[in-house]
Amino acid sequence: MLRSTDRVIVNGVPVAVGAEIADSFQEGDRLFGVDSGRLLHIPRDVHDRVSESVKRARRAFGDLQSCQQEQVTRFYQSFSSFLRDTVVIKRLTTANEIDVRRTQEKGRSTTRLLLSTQVLADMAEALDLWSNAVDRPDETIDSQVHKGWIVDSVRSPLGVVAFVFEGRPNVFSDAMGVLRMGNTCVFRIGSDALETARAIMEHAVRPSLQKAGLPVDSVVLIDDASHASAWSLFAQDGVSLAVARGSGRAVLDLGAVARQSGIPVSLHGTGGAWMLITESADTELIPYFVQHSLDRKVCNTANVVVAISSNPQQILDAIMRGVESAARKRKSVGVVHDLSGLCKANEIVTRVVPATIDDLATEWEWENDPEITIAVVGNLDEAIDLFNTYSPNFVVSILSSHDQDYEHVWSRARAPFVGNGMTRWVDGQFALERPELGLANWEFGAPIGRGAILSGSDVFTIRYRVRQDDPHLHR
Repeated sequence: MLRSTDRVIVNGVPVAVGAEIADSFQEGDRLFGVDSGRLLHIPRDVHDRVSESVKRARRAFGDLQSCQQEQVTRFYQSFSSFLRDTVVIKRLTTANEIDVRRTQEKGRSTTRLLLSTQVLADMAEALDLWSNAVDRPDETIDSQVHKGWIVDSVRSPLGVVAFVFEGRPNVFSDAMGVLRMGNTCVFRIGSDALETARAIMEHAVRPSLQKAGLPVDSVVLIDDASHASAWSLFAQDGVSLAVARGSGRAVLDLGAVARQSGIPVSLHGTGGAWMLITESADTELIPYFVQHSLDRKVCNTANVVVAISSNPQQILDAIMRGVESAARKRKSVGVVHDLSGLCKANEIVTRVVPATIDDLATEWEWENDPEITIAVVGNLDEAIDLFNTYSPNFVVSILSSHDQDYEHVWSRARAPFVGNGMTRWVDGQFALERPELGLANWEFGAPIGRGAILSGSDVFTIRYRVRQDDPHLHR
């Protein structure tokens, strides 16, 4: 049906199908061309299975509109209770041990995969937040009063939300937030966490839905770890919003598929926070801000620190003390990529390596050894220019004793998140007490009409309702 020499136009460029796709392509399969110039092949049987999952969630969405908000509250309470139940915890951690062992055998990181007691407690706490949330669907958020008639703007459920999550089990509590606004969800989780996901569905999610009297397909797990199932999910007609967590090429591919399919998409872009430090900053406090921005590697971890001074040695020494403290806390060795040539390392706990300007654009994906890039510039505008050019336009922190420096960064830096201390505050649950579905940077432009923290209570549409009292109203 396809030949390896056949060409598909992707972004105006002909791309060869290649032997691998040509040999396996069958009638009913699908192909998507993405920005990288690659072709993504979705077998028909995978697409059909995913399509059936979305149809189930779509039917559940219709049934959910007849349920009461008290039932949704009971769902969150029940789910939270199961995550605190010793019998359920044992079942979940047993499944998680299988995932961890398999992932270790593949030589991959298990840091975020581990379902520890603390992770379960954090998940239960997030569900408690949803249980107590005041946001509700079908609330009138504005009314325009005319003579003889009124127009209400009403917040209403959106539909089926599709999630593709990296291999980490705590995403369950994040995704469940969409039910509060009357939406349902279908999600596909990374292969590393699939056994854990199955166990959470069996022992916590479905029993909680049943106890609350909610449609059991309000939450659907796609039991398929292939990349094709993720691409297919983001190409389904019945999906109202697609959310991808993670970073890198996989997320970009998912976004390309969703956009080609006409589905609104929220992508978690490249991570890595920046910290700009002026010579007016208190050098006694700098180490604390640096250390607390390097406690673990996630998207909002400090990645680049820029010292702004003509005589930067005191600032650099303070930064290095912060890196050393973070390394000691983890019983590890910090790694500093130094553009200045001025960083002095305590060789026991830190290692300094020369860096180039291109390293400013690299997100250091460290596992246990805190890793950052350090640069020195002469003024604040130069630092902001570097941030706007080399960063993913995500998180920027300005350490200064002058308020005008903070305001200058706020006005000039292309970032949705601006602070004056540690960078790790950028988190929906920590900052807003609303578990997040994902964070967005401005790498591909600022989102219209919403913040860069996407929460379950943000997933709604607005409908308009008119109440007419004047029978003679006309145009």
